[in-house]
Amino acid sequence: MSMMKYEPWGLLEQMRREMERAVDTRTAEGSSVATSDWVPAVDIKEDADSFVIVADIPGVDPKDIEVHMENGMLTIKGEKESEKKEEREGYKRVERSFGSFYRRFSLPDSADPDKITASSNHGVLEVRIAKHEKVQPRKISVNS
Repeated sequence: MSMMKYEPWGLLEQMRREMERAVDTRTAEGSSVATSDWVPAVDIKEDADSFVIVADIPGVDPKDIEVHMENGMLTIKGEKESEKKEEREGYKRVERSFGSFYRRFSLPDSADPDKITASSNHGVLEVRIAKHEKVQPRKISVNS
């Protein structure tokens, strides 16, 4: 029998974030996120010198993606054009999303708004936000 580490606080923190995301439906322009036709899935990670947001946006042309940073909020929005189909006959299931999307992320104070880059490759958007140099960890040697 293998032992598993039980982390109840990690589960509670994940649930809190999901509840906040569900409740926080206001956008910077004051409209509701519910007006988005779909919401791309994202992964967020932190490196020693940056934060990285990776979003799945298959079928979205990079020229149709807008990335904005204002007042500590990073906004990603765009639109995925629908295929021009006159009839829906013959379809058993339609799961692919079309239309506009909108995501907002609150960034920590350590994020440098002047050093943000975005790139798109094969339907995956990567937004890299550099940290201010002063908050990056550094090793200090001890002299004897």
